[in-house]
Amino acid sequence: MIYTDIPTQRPHTPVLDGIDEPTQLRKLNSNELLQVADELRQYLLYAAGQSGGHFGANLGVVELTVALHYCFNTPEDRLIWDVGHQAYAHKVLTGRREALTTIRSKDGLAAFPSREESIYDTFGVGHSSTAISAGLGMALASRYQQKHRDVVAIVGDGAMTAGMAFEAMNDAVAHQADMLVVLNDNDMSISCSVGGFAKHLAGIWQRGEYVSIDEQGEVVILPYPTWQYNSRLHQPANESADNLFNAIGFEYFGPFDGHDLPKLVQVFQAIKQRKGPCLVHIYTKKGKGFSPAEQDPIGYHAIAKINSNSTPSTTPTAKKLKYSDVFGEWLCDQAALDNKLLAITPAMCEGSGMVQFAKQYPERFFDVAIAEQHAVTLAAGMACEGLKPVVAIYSTFLQRGYDQLIHDVALQNLDVTFAIDRAGLVGEDGPTHAGAYDYAYMRTIPNLVLMAPKDENECRQMLHTAYMHPAPTAVRYPRGTGIGVATVKEMTALPIGKAEIVSEIVRENRPFISILAFGSRVYPCVDIAERLSDQLNCSVRVVNMRFIKPLDVAMIVQCSQDSALLVTVEEHAVQAGAGSAVNECLASQNIQKAVFNIGLPDEFLAQATHEQMLQAIGLDSEGIYQQIVQRYQA
Repeated sequence: MIYTDIPTQRPHTPVLDGIDEPTQLRKLNSNELLQVADELRQYLLYAAGQSGGHFGANLGVVELTVALHYCFNTPEDRLIWDVGHQAYAHKVLTGRREALTTIRSKDGLAAFPSREESIYDTFGVGHSSTAISAGLGMALASRYQQKHRDVVAIVGDGAMTAGMAFEAMNDAVAHQADMLVVLNDNDMSISCSVGGFAKHLAGIWQRGEYVSIDEQGEVVILPYPTWQYNSRLHQPANESADNLFNAIGFEYFGPFDGHDLPKLVQVFQAIKQRKGPCLVHIYTKKGKGFSPAEQDPIGYHAIAKINSNSTPSTTPTAKKLKYSDVFGEWLCDQAALDNKLLAITPAMCEGSGMVQFAKQYPERFFDVAIAEQHAVTLAAGMACEGLKPVVAIYSTFLQRGYDQLIHDVALQNLDVTFAIDRAGLVGEDGPTHAGAYDYAYMRTIPNLVLMAPKDENECRQMLHTAYMHPAPTAVRYPRGTGIGVATVKEMTALPIGKAEIVSEIVRENRPFISILAFGSRVYPCVDIAERLSDQLNCSVRVVNMRFIKPLDVAMIVQCSQDSALLVTVEEHAVQAGAGSAVNECLASQNIQKAVFNIGLPDEFLAQATHEQMLQAIGLDSEGIYQQIVQRYQA
């Protein structure tokens, strides 16, 4: 059925309600399976409205998820969901139905599959293109342990653009591993799929035939039935090209209609009998069954909660810019001033705020698909030719291009600007997407300048500073909206490595507590300065450090001279973070001073709202205040 509204009341799902584990699903007849799929889609619509979260991809894999759990003996057989955006239906069918409305919330279900949450979640995911490698590891381990189990990796066409996926497929063939890769082809990652691989998939469709298995288990090639999808046919493709998967060494089947549940069951039951690496290519529609999402799969990639018991405010407030919007505006403005600027994204055009730039400067915009390593080295190559590339990337994803950052960019001292979004905690997406380690992994790299803004305007000016600096430079900024500071149109480069004092409360003849704050934690520290001064009867100074590398050594030395306590505050792991850099600076200057480092603890933090996470670890204003008071009075 096709739905047009997200229900606010829990739908009636009598068959689905009888399934608390997949063994119960496997007892159903074919008609009941179809009813389960329809009820599951209704329930996903309802649950997503209650919790928010990933949306379109989950609606698109309802039939696939039912077929997989029906045909394979989970959890003994292993299902590995790449990325995990599409695993909500899987969670419903594996004992977490009523808890799905808590997904992405504090103490609720994780946003992605998690081994700690369920034995059915065989591998923890969140980043793309890991499922085939993990599945191959499981298949080879089972072979070594002489255990027979089926291993299935479910991978989207967007995730298949990453080199890691093909590295794993190449190795699977080398080992002739018994494993199945299900290629869920919906012509999407978060944005539309791009590049040669997308064109290759288009070519497979244009041949007008598909590879199947008959009732005797024989491979047959048949013409497309009437259900064929035509959305790819506008793309240029080479109809005579060989099948890439066959060429690698996988036995290929498909493409099949990913919403034809009886056909999927028939195919999976047959393929279970085959040996060696197999790939089943299915076509699904992102947002299937919900017409608004089918029409706008990018907009409905994820949704916010539609229910709220809070009373909306009647007081108008100024619209706060998201940091990604600040970046997008700066990018367009800087490009207007310099035709050497080129912009690169690894499949995050919308999330990084680059839509307007892509429209305004299409010849200067490069979406390289989910290929972070390639994105970094592509920028290096551009810089070698005298251009000035800007790489827009999430902190958690730049981790994947670390060798390229060191070897291809910094070692050659190339003029590449990194705009690093989602720095710090990211709330409901949880630990897989937290940008908790970028200070640590970047401040050790020679030639690299690293800075963090306290607000929206400073972010804009820092991006300009980074762009004008003729060396590898990075600006890391948080997810979501800023504090409401207006951006200044005129762009002014900041002096490299210079901090600024943003608040100073002087009490005569009383020593200072100097708070050296980085990025998002500057204003919370300013908020508590006067209260600290009153409570502790001391002078308080708050410094916006701005630069993590190079540090403002003169400012640190100055603060150490009249301070009883130096406090560093950052939304980053304490270990090896900005505070650690301050400690090293003091040691190098042979300064012995009491220092208190405040930041993220040495643990992976479970999902909650950003505010709840900060409060739980004492990194909001009140938590910072209490920690400093306790330390000063100790």
